[in-house]
Amino acid sequence: MRLSTRGRYAVMALTEIARRSVDGQGGGAVPLAEIAAAQALSAAYLEQLFGRLRRAGLVCSVRGPGGGYLLARPAHAISVAEVVDAVDDTITGGESLPAGPPDQRDLWRELGEQVRLFLAAITLADVVHGRTLGRAVPVPGGLSGPGEAEP
Repeated sequence: MRLSTRGRYAVMALTEIARRSVDGQGGGAVPLAEIAAAQALSAAYLEQLFGRLRRAGLVCSVRGPGGGYLLARPAHAISVAEVVDAVDDTITGGESLPAGPPDQRDLWRELGEQVRLFLAAITLADVVHGRTLGRAVPVPGGLSGPGEAEP
């Protein structure tokens, strides 16, 4: 299971836009060159990602002097999972596993789903305001400790 560079860069870029505007509202458009410089990312690579983000309805482009990108919705209304999905990234693990026992594929598929649920519950505003720590939720009835018997 892995979250690719494409997904991480897209989240970093949109977080930068959210950080520069108050909850994604107001403020001016942010040029890709400024996003790239602030996040130490490749501007050419960001251009490719922003085409996908625009088509997904997550950003709007502004042309001309003072142009750049704005969030299409407030930062509190855009989940990290939406950003990752918009750039065609994958958060699942089971589908890419070689043929093997179904119980192992189920394990990785379920882990991927837990990651997706976690990212769906985190918004760009949460990232900007540092509200991501302590958000993992234990699975009810799961997680037996070492030496504990199964029910």
